[in-house]
Amino acid sequence: MHEKIAVLDFGSQYTQLIARKVRELRVKAEIFPYNHVPRDVIGIILSGGPSSVYEPGAPLPDPSIFSLNVPILGICYGMQAIVHHFGGKVEKGLKREYGRAYLEILSDDPLFYGLKRKTLVWMSHGDKIEELPPGFMAIARTENSPYAVIKHEKIYGVQFHPEVHHTEEGKKLLENFLYRVCNAKGTWTMESFVESAVREIKETVKDSHAVLALSGGVDSSVAAVLAERAIGKRFHPIFVDTGLLRKNEKEEVVRVFRDKMGMDLHVVEAEEEFLSALKGVKDPEEKRRIIGHKFIEVFEREAEHTGAEYLIQGTLYPDRIESSSVIGPSRTIKTHHNVGGLPERMKLKLVEPLRELFKDEVRRVARILGLPESIWGRHPFPGPGLAVRVLGEITKEKLDILREADAIFIEELRKHNLYNRIWQAFCVLLPVRSVGVMGDYRTYEYVVALRAVTSEDGMTADWFRFPHDVLAAISTRIVNEVRGINRVVYDITSKPPGTIEWE
Repeated sequence: MHEKIAVLDFGSQYTQLIARKVRELRVKAEIFPYNHVPRDVIGIILSGGPSSVYEPGAPLPDPSIFSLNVPILGICYGMQAIVHHFGGKVEKGLKREYGRAYLEILSDDPLFYGLKRKTLVWMSHGDKIEELPPGFMAIARTENSPYAVIKHEKIYGVQFHPEVHHTEEGKKLLENFLYRVCNAKGTWTMESFVESAVREIKETVKDSHAVLALSGGVDSSVAAVLAERAIGKRFHPIFVDTGLLRKNEKEEVVRVFRDKMGMDLHVVEAEEEFLSALKGVKDPEEKRRIIGHKFIEVFEREAEHTGAEYLIQGTLYPDRIESSSVIGPSRTIKTHHNVGGLPERMKLKLVEPLRELFKDEVRRVARILGLPESIWGRHPFPGPGLAVRVLGEITKEKLDILREADAIFIEELRKHNLYNRIWQAFCVLLPVRSVGVMGDYRTYEYVVALRAVTSEDGMTADWFRFPHDVLAAISTRIVNEVRGINRVVYDITSKPPGTIEWE
């Protein structure tokens, strides 16, 4: 049983980042609703949030958490919730404090071990603490915040955000909270996770058989290797070739999992089924719906032949957070494709060995398991595949054109050592044709848009600033080598206001 920190979510955009930072420090962190009362934890962190504690209906923690006798750290709104609970005074500030500030440490404390006496922190708040509760003291301040860090016994509050990289010693402060205040041992490692995940699959499935829809993405790939280690030949991975995959994707999956790893991989050729179902469809949501239903239909049909009783899925921790009540008050619940999306008639029991991991942790597990970089280092790829990158109606001709252009784009990124600097890169085939000239001939062919963004987690993203000579090389190769394209454009829209994918 791993030691655990509970992160209570008050709706901050940084809540998942808090949990990830704690996990990077080898302590397991789990996110709960703001009013949850956690048990069997070594400490509690209260996240920030957009509310004001003095407003009617403001989200406030359950008072009983302050009687659990475990250390508590309130961040920004979390700090104000602590002050409010213990009888201090929080009021609307005359001006918002947003951006960098210098924190001046006023007294020695385990929370500040190894920190500089004056250190850069990141502020983001509109309310301010006017009066501390009885028993609390200020142990650090900034120019505009006399109560930038407060303390009462093992209860701390910080007005800034230690979890963001703009706070230069924020990770060290979190480390001090975990190891010097909560007395953590640091047992949360991906090596220990692999052992427990294999054991869990083995104990759950026992002597039965299990199936998995293997896509070649890092999540399903890691789940597959864990399952194969746990139950061997009673594990049946199924790869469905929808006809919507990138160039050589099927061959790469077969090479890694069947040829190299010796898995009994079953490949289903279903291109005609999918393209037939998508014929004439232009609406992106309708495309997604058709592909999702068709995939379940095909997978269900193939799974029946294995006699499996269990379905193994690569559902991640963020999927569960977004698809359940494990969220703060400002979030919108959405249904994720891996959560609750299976038809009941399949009668398969669900096993989710990665349900407690973030994406970066899954990538680390993939490396530990010996998966190649082509799997764990690849850019995210949407479930509906190239169907949402061929705008408008989908045809095999358009898919083949897009596949060739996309392959050239990725090849050039690798050639110029840019692939790993970009979070996601791909081509989009536009539903328009433009006039061009090739040799002495007039052409009237498709336009392809290049998309490349940098991001931490896909929630926000910025367009990648390419060297112009690289863009020129990509454009020249695509136009010269891909029959059917005579114009290349580059999308310089950030997220927000745009999305990363076009559909």
